[in-house]
Amino acid sequence: MIGVIVNTITVLVGSAVGLMAKKLIPDGWSDFIMNGLALCVIYIGIDGAMAGENALITILSMAAGAVIGVAIDLDKHLNNFAQRLEARFKKDDGKTTIAEGFVTASLLFCVGAMTIVGSLQAGLTGNNEMLFTKATLDLISSCIFAASLGIGVMLAAAFVFVFQGSIVLLAQLVEPFLSDSAISEMTCVGSLLIIALGLNMLGITKLKVMNYMPAMFIPIILCLFM
Repeated sequence: MIGVIVNTITVLVGSAVGLMAKKLIPDGWSDFIMNGLALCVIYIGIDGAMAGENALITILSMAAGAVIGVAIDLDKHLNNFAQRLEARFKKDDGKTTIAEGFVTASLLFCVGAMTIVGSLQAGLTGNNEMLFTKATLDLISSCIFAASLGIGVMLAAAFVFVFQGSIVLLAQLVEPFLSDSAISEMTCVGSLLIIALGLNMLGITKLKVMNYMPAMFIPIILCLFM
């Protein structure tokens, strides 16, 4: 859980700094820094994708996961949920509320392949490297977003702790079913989704990454037979 705790603390610290420096960060800087973060995310994805040992498993996992994700339409459900919350809590004058800041930050910090893969790695192998990397990104992101969205971003730290902590703890339950090969292939597939997130952040693509999320768990089944 050390990675989850560190990630939670970085969101709190980054948000505190952002709130204090709210009037000191020019609007143009935010976009420039976020583009730099996007490049880092793509690098992390490429590095993680090298963990894969069987390209066929990756291809089959992405294909099967996409079919499942599109059938369920995870991206649509997630966006609809967020829009309902934002519509409910947003003030009539259009200003950002605490609830809106909380929802936006929670989605930013917890919806993504890096969260899932990092938490699984922490729970299964004790490797917190990806969560530490994510914590660094969240430190900067929370600072920038708190400067524009307010204290709601700081409150999202609680959601980060509960969401990622739950994945870490549940990972222990499935450990008997996961081989080293399965973990490597899951990391590879998840890293491809991380690359997609980076491309979306840069505005190059508009991929519905959430609809590919089931692909990360398909290698567990495929590695039993391949």
